Amino acid sequence: MGKWKRSQAYADYIGFILTLNEGVKGKKLTLEYKVSEAIEKLVVLLDTLDRWIDETPPVDQPSRFGNKAYRTWYAKLDEEAENLVATVVPTHLAAAVPEVAVYLKESVGNSTRIDYGTGHEAAFAAFLCCLCKIGVLRVDDQIAIVFKVFNRYLEVMRKLQKTYRMEPAGSQGVWGLDDFQFLPFIWGSSQLIDHPSLEPRHFVDEKAVNENHKDYMFLECILFITEMKTGPFAEHSNQLWNISAVPSWSKVNQGLIRMYKAECLEKFPVIQHFKFGSLLPIQPVTSS
Repeated sequence: MGKWKRSQAYADYIGFILTLNEGVKGKKLTLEYKVSEAIEKLVVLLDTLDRWIDETPPVDQPSRFGNKAYRTWYAKLDEEAENLVATVVPTHLAAAVPEVAVYLKESVGNSTRIDYGTGHEAAFAAFLCCLCKIGVLRVDDQIAIVFKVFNRYLEVMRKLQKTYRMEPAGSQGVWGLDDFQFLPFIWGSSQLIDHPSLEPRHFVDEKAVNENHKDYMFLECILFITEMKTGPFAEHSNQLWNISAVPSWSKVNQGLIRMYKAECLEKFPVIQHFKFGSLLPIQPVTSS
């Protein structure tokens, strides 16, 4: 794990997460922002994955969780991943396609266990990070990367989790932040920094969530949790309940970044499947 924390891949990955965190600070999802051709193409790619879910309905099976139709859906992605990535990457960069496609395939869950967790989410962020490194995505795409691409990815993942009743990977139960995601809480709390009226205590208030979820990723996540889980919020999402007592969004944001490093990036079960290559190398950081 020490090798990973000292690696160029770790430095680039966390740098990417923090740059986007800064980029969306204080901004609503409904804001007007630049949408490049690459961003549009990534949305089309995600729309394709979404359409395949519709074309692959769950099968009847005795077990409630882990619907085996997911494997059929996944096999299609496995087969088509490089072609999909090639639609986003210009021909002069075609040599990078196989490596970038690996991260896409890793980002949608595990087809053996039919589970999904923060390691898969990290693979999607790594996929986007690689597209930045090869120059497909640029600095001025920052807001659209989170608001348009990552948000669409979340919608597709929620649909996968619901449709195929996917298990949470390595879930810590009530002690985890959320069974499936982490990054939208980081970026979503950054969006709310210095908000004139919404404070952390408001996200456990149903009315505040219903009125504002379309503008804020954090509240969209809360809405999904309340749709999927029953019972008192403090019981099914204890960690989030505790966060609602933090006085400011900037403190929530800083705390979540620390927690993400400790609970996700520095935990072997989460990172054990992380792929290294020429774009995200395991070599130690070279000081330039």
